[in-house]
Amino acid sequence: MEDRMVSGKIRLLLSWVLLLALPCYLADQWTKWLIYTHMGIGNGFTVIPGFFDIIHMRNTGAAFGMLQGLPEAYRTLFFTSVTIVACAAVFTIFWRMEDNSWILKAVFCLIIAGALGNLTDRFIFNEVVDFLSFHVGRYRWPTFNVADT
Repeated sequence: MEDRMVSGKIRLLLSWVLLLALPCYLADQWTKWLIYTHMGIGNGFTVIPGFFDIIHMRNTGAAFGMLQGLPEAYRTLFFTSVTIVACAAVFTIFWRMEDNSWILKAVFCLIIAGALGNLTDRFIFNEVVDFLSFHVGRYRWPTFNVADT
């Protein structure tokens, strides 16, 4: 009986990962590839005047550029460790959930996809490719990417 329950949970987890996390991860990587291959750093274009631009930026730090001053080896170790711990925690919570909340499961899949998307950038580029830039007047939100959403 216990084996059947475990195999059911594994199938459920894999279903969620394949149906939501994997497509989100691939969308993140595809959009970053488009920006990386078609725009120079700092180049971009306006999508909605006075509100939304696509601008190719790079971030060596964490959210909002935090930790950019750390040496590359420390940043790599830090971000890899944090991503592994965060994904393990999310998988553990997902695994132990008694609640059948599809919204919560979807949120967990999106967190995993985003964390792995930015970690992939760090391994490939030693930084994260950002390109979504929202602003109102002179007030700007820090540039981000699909994984961050």
